[in-house]
Amino acid sequence: MSALTRFLGDSPLRIILKLLVVSFLVGLVMNAFGWSPMDVFYGIQKFFIDLWNLGFHAIDRFLGYILLGAAIVVPAFILLRIANYRK
Repeated sequence: MSALTRFLGDSPLRIILKLLVVSFLVGLVMNAFGWSPMDVFYGIQKFFIDLWNLGFHAIDRFLGYILLGAAIVVPAFILLRIANYRK
């Protein structure tokens, strides 16, 4: 068994035939949906951009909640500390 056959998992000719058949079927399905290779690339790109933006939006919302809560909690804490200081 040659190194190329070991790497591919089968003979090169059979791999080429399998890749041609699968490429034809994928091309047929993509054509049926009206997709192009660039549509797939842009879809993947948009997915990662949306994921990136969602992550930072979630952090922004989380920090906003902390600041909103701190606007009430910190002054209340200070007032309670001042009130209990005299005791």
